[in-house]
Amino acid sequence: MKYWRQFIEVYVREFKLVFSDQGILLFLLFLPLGYPVIYSLIYNPELVREVRMVVVDHDRSQKSRELVRNLDACQEINVIGYAADMGEGKEAMHSHECFGILEIPEGFGRKIGRGEQAPAVIYSDMSLLLRYRGFLVASTNVMTEMGAEMLDENLNRVVPMGGSLMPGDIMPINNVSMGNISNGFDSFVMPGIVVLILQQSIILAIGMAGGAKRERRRLTGYNAVNMEPSVLMTMLGQAGCYLTLMILPSIWLLHYIPLIFSFPMAGNMLEIFCFILPMVLASIMLGFCIQGFVTERENIFIIWVVTSVIFLFLSGLTWPQYAIHGFWRFLSDMVPATWGVQGFIKMNSNGASLTQVSDAYYWEWGLAAIYTLLAWGIQKWVVRPAERLANPA
Repeated sequence: MKYWRQFIEVYVREFKLVFSDQGILLFLLFLPLGYPVIYSLIYNPELVREVRMVVVDHDRSQKSRELVRNLDACQEINVIGYAADMGEGKEAMHSHECFGILEIPEGFGRKIGRGEQAPAVIYSDMSLLLRYRGFLVASTNVMTEMGAEMLDENLNRVVPMGGSLMPGDIMPINNVSMGNISNGFDSFVMPGIVVLILQQSIILAIGMAGGAKRERRRLTGYNAVNMEPSVLMTMLGQAGCYLTLMILPSIWLLHYIPLIFSFPMAGNMLEIFCFILPMVLASIMLGFCIQGFVTERENIFIIWVVTSVIFLFLSGLTWPQYAIHGFWRFLSDMVPATWGVQGFIKMNSNGASLTQVSDAYYWEWGLAAIYTLLAWGIQKWVVRPAERLANPA
């Protein structure tokens, strides 16, 4: 009963600190509620359609006009007209009348007729890579289709009706995008980003709370000197507080954000929340460890925020983990969100079960145990003495 009473006292006390500090509330509420919406809107719509293009046709042959018609028929490209030369085409691109230029060299149709290679050049505005991707996909599909048709024509000239005996494309490629049917950038990156946002909001809030406890009570309205509760019960009470506060943000991030923006949702939500639980615990305990280095509330920005981009790369979301070596791979394994990102993407996007991501699941529990022991030592010998010095009885 004594330890249970201590747990409740710390649990309630931590709630008072959180709701009396606007900075902590900002990280616990606005960061997980607002950031994913902003990020998702930036990359929405995920695919670009009918991107404007002008054509510089130096050949003016039947084949060049056929190429232009086929490109214009694609959903990715909208040919708005012809330019007299590259100078006029560049001027149209600089004024944003178009975002791409197709240059067809002289002799294009003649080379095709002789069975030679006839390259055409596409120039793209790189201010948005999705436009370049659309030009690349459309041009590749059109060139492949026209090449197959010319192969049939050449075969028919040698063997009458020979083109009807074999398909034009003898090695067709069927692209099946597992976990990302729309091939969109948003559906690719956001399922991992929401897990990183969850970890970031937890650690920023706990780090700021640690700085608040070292400031004088007249600034925070909170006396953080816990003389009676043990270090372990203090940690458990605080962890229970943050676990409670993160329930709604976690549901919003992991369920409603994918639902609102039509991200892949192939997993079982109950299993997903069971998988995320140890990652949240590990993040909370990592936050308690970082409190040992936070002397003021603002210090957490310097310590943690500048590392956000690094952790994004280390998570394996934008850079494959097998290409990470040495120290960086070890650091990646020590970040709870790394395993959370990998497991959540497999479960939510590809429909994996909790058993199929057991390696990441066990790693998360292992990190939670390691950071709990480390946090206990830091709280006992670093944080608590500093709190007593900052808030003398």
